[in-house]
Amino acid sequence: MSEAAHITETAHAMADAARRAILPHFRAEGGLAADNKAADHFDPVTVADRAAEEAMRAILAERRPDDGILGEEFGHSEGTSGLIWVLDPIDGTRGFMSGTPTWGVLIAVGGPEGPSFGMIDQPYTGERFWGGFGAAQWTGPLGARRLATRRTATLDEAILFTTFPEVGTPQDRDGFRAVADRVRLVRYGMDCYAYALLAAGQIDLVIEAGLHAYDIQAPIAVIEAAGGIVTDWQGGKTHMGGRAIAAANPEIHRAALEILAPFAAG
Repeated sequence: MSEAAHITETAHAMADAARRAILPHFRAEGGLAADNKAADHFDPVTVADRAAEEAMRAILAERRPDDGILGEEFGHSEGTSGLIWVLDPIDGTRGFMSGTPTWGVLIAVGGPEGPSFGMIDQPYTGERFWGGFGAAQWTGPLGARRLATRRTATLDEAILFTTFPEVGTPQDRDGFRAVADRVRLVRYGMDCYAYALLAAGQIDLVIEAGLHAYDIQAPIAVIEAAGGIVTDWQGGKTHMGGRAIAAANPEIHRAALEILAPFAAG
């Protein structure tokens, strides 16, 4: 088996294991208790987050013990292969706690330059989006299809998503609003599912700020494999987090970046 095939098979096994760990807790009777990881705002973590990351780490320990791991819940584990798996067991824990199916499991693998393969899995709807090594695929209740981004060329035709209306700092918020004022439709609260929709050709832009590596690496790999672009607000790399703009194609990326870049300066 080739290295690419082994990585892809491992990622699917990890996503399957995460599904099994998470789904018994979703929409549980009486709700789900959460701990707050932050001192100055609500940043929840649940037993499902921890169980899912533990399940994925167990798969890696068995199948790829030489690779490193960076996970949201259990931090960094050193490896010797030069590859590192970047894991967010539940991206969108607030949505998960609220019973909305917009959260997902994020899996990425690559090196210091960024991810070479990524996966966005939505266990409740049974959808899985993955890309890398020359493939971009989506499976779900309606079967399987190739991922391909939209060709929308102008902002006045574009659909824009973000997770929080606040979008980071006040300056970040102003930058987002400057783009939002130019597009056809703006929607909020989708977490990683927005990136999956972009890769699937349903929307045109996702603009966010204050991200971590585990929030953005899987979306980068999936979207780029589907023909899209993901950068920071100045057109540079964003795989280590911070501000991000994901766009369906170079034209819509260029148009939005021209508006955003001045707000990223300084």
